[in-house]
Amino acid sequence: MGTRMEVAQLESRMNTEDYRKLQDLFLDPSSGASRSLSRTEFIHLAWSSVGHGSKEEYGLLFDSVVVTQEHRGLLLDIEAVKEEGRVDWPGLCSFLLLELSDKVKNTRTSSVPCWKPPRTLTCPHRDPVKKVLHLQSSGQYLTVSKGGTVGLRNGEDMSLLHTHRLQNSTVTPKDLWVTDMVLLHNVHKIAVSFTSKEVCFYDILSKQDFSCKYKLQGLKFTPWCLDYWVDPSHSEQAVLTIGDIGGQVSGLYFTSAHISLFERLSLRTDSDSADIILWDELVKGKHRSCYTVTHQAHTPAWVRKVHYLGSLEAFVSCSTRPQSSMVISWREKESRTLRVTSFFTKRGVWDLDHHRGLNLIATAGVDHQVLLWNPYVTSEPVCVFSGHTSPVTAVCFMQTKQQLLSFSKDKVLCLWDVSSQLCVHRLAGVFPKTQEDTDTLLLLHEERQLLLLSFNSLLLLLETMKEEKRTSSHEHPVTCVLYNSLFRQVVSSDSASSVICWLADTGQKVKQFHRCHGNAEISTMALDGTQTRLFTAGTDGEVKVWDFNGRCLHRMNAGLGRAVEISQVLLLKRSILAMGWERMLTVFRLHSFSQSFVEPSEWKGGVQHRSDVLCATFQPPQTLVTGSYDGEIIVWNNSTEKALRKLRPHAEHREGHFPDSHLGANGKEDSDNSIAITRLFFIPGRTPAAAATGGADLVSCGGSGVVRFWNTVHSHLVGQFTAHNGDLGSIVMTVSPCGKYLVTADREGTLKAWDIQHHCLEANNGITKEPPKLLRSFRPHLERVTHLEMCYHGERLLLLSSSSDCSVALSYPPGDTVGLFGQEEQWSLEGHGPLHPQQEQEQDQGDH
Repeated sequence: MGTRMEVAQLESRMNTEDYRKLQDLFLDPSSGASRSLSRTEFIHLAWSSVGHGSKEEYGLLFDSVVVTQEHRGLLLDIEAVKEEGRVDWPGLCSFLLLELSDKVKNTRTSSVPCWKPPRTLTCPHRDPVKKVLHLQSSGQYLTVSKGGTVGLRNGEDMSLLHTHRLQNSTVTPKDLWVTDMVLLHNVHKIAVSFTSKEVCFYDILSKQDFSCKYKLQGLKFTPWCLDYWVDPSHSEQAVLTIGDIGGQVSGLYFTSAHISLFERLSLRTDSDSADIILWDELVKGKHRSCYTVTHQAHTPAWVRKVHYLGSLEAFVSCSTRPQSSMVISWREKESRTLRVTSFFTKRGVWDLDHHRGLNLIATAGVDHQVLLWNPYVTSEPVCVFSGHTSPVTAVCFMQTKQQLLSFSKDKVLCLWDVSSQLCVHRLAGVFPKTQEDTDTLLLLHEERQLLLLSFNSLLLLLETMKEEKRTSSHEHPVTCVLYNSLFRQVVSSDSASSVICWLADTGQKVKQFHRCHGNAEISTMALDGTQTRLFTAGTDGEVKVWDFNGRCLHRMNAGLGRAVEISQVLLLKRSILAMGWERMLTVFRLHSFSQSFVEPSEWKGGVQHRSDVLCATFQPPQTLVTGSYDGEIIVWNNSTEKALRKLRPHAEHREGHFPDSHLGANGKEDSDNSIAITRLFFIPGRTPAAAATGGADLVSCGGSGVVRFWNTVHSHLVGQFTAHNGDLGSIVMTVSPCGKYLVTADREGTLKAWDIQHHCLEANNGITKEPPKLLRSFRPHLERVTHLEMCYHGERLLLLSSSSDCSVALSYPPGDTVGLFGQEEQWSLEGHGPLHPQQEQEQDQGDH
């Protein structure tokens, strides 16, 4: 389950032909008998046979299948799996079916909306509304009627701002009949289809109202429905899809939309000054910036709805013809041909919608049923929603809440929970009474929690009551947060001794372990190098070692039977260090782990600090650095465990002259220590050789909001600055793996991101007091930030933060908050966030 999201991304890119290729791998080439494959065999054969996906992804798929078979839970021993596991075709099928089931079942049931009384909007249309659009750039709403009247509405109060009659000189005004409209947001245009067998492209930014730029003419049949998709990574590439009354679905691929949608092959214009584009010219490939693909699987029925699904590279469409109720046409790789798959229902389909996260398609059935389909399975739907008593005319997924809205001809709105497959809300009797053949459209704006419905020429607004509720990731203050790169999960702990595992890709809770240390607080955590073992430190004085099935493998007696507060656990190659409650490091040798209860060994270096050791960091091959409550830093040779050098923040704190008068009986100052060191990090990319020139290779933070840059080779302070208000006390920090970002946080929940890539690279005369460049200051938490971590999730850099306000936040450095783990709306990380430096460099080279 730990690798489930990575596998899901691979699975979502595979089609039925890919699965056939996988199935063939499990047949012996000579005898044709079924066989199983080892990990190495599966990776090599699957990668070379399917032709896409990485070897790492197929390895993750193999591990997930084997672990699911053996444990039906989290990965226990990855090395054992790699050595002993084998996979056969039934096992792979079982896992993929389980994965699809988990996608549905693991979704949280979100709260039922509380609707305000519906509000009828002033409408300029006397004829049926054909489309309602939301203009993301301005926040306004745009409607168009059958007769070509466009209405522009205020995004806040929905008041009517402007009306305009679309110009089309091809037909007389009384014969003008609009069938659909889509927004081309990347080029600031709208495309409108007409019964005159043409699609017109209007500029929505021109000084003249909606001036017509292009007219696509010569279509064989009347276009009935439109869809427009833009590649999120390359906005100059887009697809306009047209479904017509002859049963044909046509896709127009634009390759340089920012420059021009079509080429100007001739000076053909009409009285509207629009360039005339002929369909036959597109089909024959005369426009280099645009080419077409088509299929006629719905013939002779009308195509009722079309969508282009970029994640699948496929067109999905529907009709009321049972044999072609839904059709998915897959784009063949590096080809302009389509491979068509048809889905059958009893009486056909009026409408459809796609859920990007679950990769499920919902259809609105003439037979009163709402069906959910897996795009790769044509034989039967994943589930059936029964509850409507008349034909369903519209469906719309709520992408963030993973719920589905459906509307039927008898004016009943149903809200379905995907996980339980139940209708959780039914709204009827509030909609206007109109003729039975009323055209009804739905526009759901999830961000504003509103729903626009059209009933012929009427527009109705449904808004939900807003609930001001703060998301809590835990029920108690969160003490630590880590990233598990093997499982691609986030692990957090709290003061009530609970540990929760989260999916980094969505924010969903995967698993929770309760009372890990009884009633004692978990103060900190760590992961081993294989990422299969979790170390939790409790205020009961013990460090426990867990597998991700929740089984405690070892108990480490750090406090020697006493209740002590452990501030950090540091895992090294041959030992494990615990610290926080005394002046000496507590060390556990790996050879001691033959027993379940592990006693500490003697630290050879003895007591060197004058106050409690609070934190440590390590730089291969053998440099260990520790920081204490009194602000002292000691550099150790970890192999010999001998102290090499001491660093202190003030000149007067020389070796042997540290003022002990400020220390209390417990080795801590009687008052709040302004120089205590709470975090230490070696700066990635700054080698000892570079430090030999005098620049900083170590950064520390702690009391009074101060951050200090140190040179561990020459034992001196290179620079310091105040990152946060000193009155707020101690701060915490983290450094990005690439060495570019430093993020600090205080007890008010504020995070600050600094660019330290070139800060204190060279020694200056004296101490540099100039702060590095502040990139962002933001506040994802309401109370004290307890822990920070930056990590690469695949190719993307993420920032994790935990807080005593019971929340765990995920952000993109330098400071764009994605959300809080456990929130109702799930997120998607694909295509967002800063890249790994290597990937960024490759992308830059590609751009040039």
